[in-house]
Amino acid sequence: MSREQLVQELYARWLDAATRVAFAASLVAFVVYAGGLLPSFVPLDALPALWHLPVDRYLAQTGAPAGWGWLPLLGYSDYLSLACVALIGVVTPACYLAVLPVLLRVGERVQAALVAIQVVVLLLAVSGALAGSH
Repeated sequence: MSREQLVQELYARWLDAATRVAFAASLVAFVVYAGGLLPSFVPLDALPALWHLPVDRYLAQTGAPAGWGWLPLLGYSDYLSLACVALIGVVTPACYLAVLPVLLRVGERVQAALVAIQVVVLLLAVSGALAGSH
């Protein structure tokens, strides 16, 4: 097996596993939310009246947090679903981090550097450090 195939197969295995986990978690979170197994922060029946609002008004009317302020609200079914969306966003960086040591081990330094840079850019984007202030 060539170096390229080794890296591709490792990435594909991680992508398959991470995608399956994220999908299963999302499915469970949806059942919990739609089934009312946990309370939601914003009542499901109130959403149609709120959907048309700009974000700032939605946040003001619901008391919902902005930025990473949703993390303490994971006990609410709507925020549990949001966490699953965030989990889907972690799939690519997880795959990159899985192949990074292999790229270094097989001497693919340029590819490893590109992967590392992509992970750093994704982490910066998620952190909010690149967001403009309002």
